[in-house]
Amino acid sequence: MLGAVVVGIGTAGCVRIRDMLVPLRGSPAEKLTVKGFISRRSLEPQQGVSQISLEEALSRDDVHVAFICTENMSHEDNVRMFLQAQKHVCVEYPMTMSYKAAVELWDLAEEKGVILHEEHIELRSEEYKQLKREVEGKTLQEGTLHFTGGALKPGFGFPSFSGIARLTWLVELFGELSVSAATLEEDPANSYSKMTAKLLTSDNRSLTWIEERQPGLPRAKNINFQFDSGTLTQIPPAPRGTVGLFMQDLIHFSAKLAGQVSPEELQKERVRVLHCLELAGKIQELCQG
Repeated sequence: MLGAVVVGIGTAGCVRIRDMLVPLRGSPAEKLTVKGFISRRSLEPQQGVSQISLEEALSRDDVHVAFICTENMSHEDNVRMFLQAQKHVCVEYPMTMSYKAAVELWDLAEEKGVILHEEHIELRSEEYKQLKREVEGKTLQEGTLHFTGGALKPGFGFPSFSGIARLTWLVELFGELSVSAATLEEDPANSYSKMTAKLLTSDNRSLTWIEERQPGLPRAKNINFQFDSGTLTQIPPAPRGTVGLFMQDLIHFSAKLAGQVSPEELQKERVRVLHCLELAGKIQELCQG
């Protein structure tokens, strides 16, 4: 068994504890056991799991794995501490707020001989899988992905990083991308922000990614993908999956810990994660430059 701690006890942290307490039967996730959770606040036990200190988690021999579920801005420091202590790490996206820092963390994980995994539940949703099937084999002419949602709390970082799930969709659907332009409109008095990034595919097809946020805005992903064979203006409806998104991610991470994921797949994932973080950094530079 591998002992695990959860750092950060918001929604994601609580789901991580729940999934480890009741893992999918017959899956590699059964090899994980929760040893405690870490929070800046002093809390009562959560789902029967007790709070422990960061120092204790880093030093204990029976803690092998850390799940980092804090606000985005503190991911990097937490990941680094646990990797230094030779613990495997699963971190919510984005792993860091810069491409350079992510490369350093991955190099550190390799040096320490541990697994570093960035969660991407958006790639495990049934709606994404359906969209992927719909796009497969078609030639893109141009496209737009426009995300709307409520305002974010402080600590989530620049929109190209906090919204990296949408960027990851575009990279997974259309391959390697480059950034040609990016702008950010803001109205702080109304907690309004709108980031617009102009992207290009490897064969110079134009993609526009918009992240728009304001209190009260409905959470939605609006698409308009024009292909040589027609236009897709709605994400195809898909039935709800039988296994939860975080559980699917937990099983994938656990399979990595068990050596059940091929080196080729691990490398492919690393390349995609780093590519998206590099794009996010370039978008931020253009918006702020």
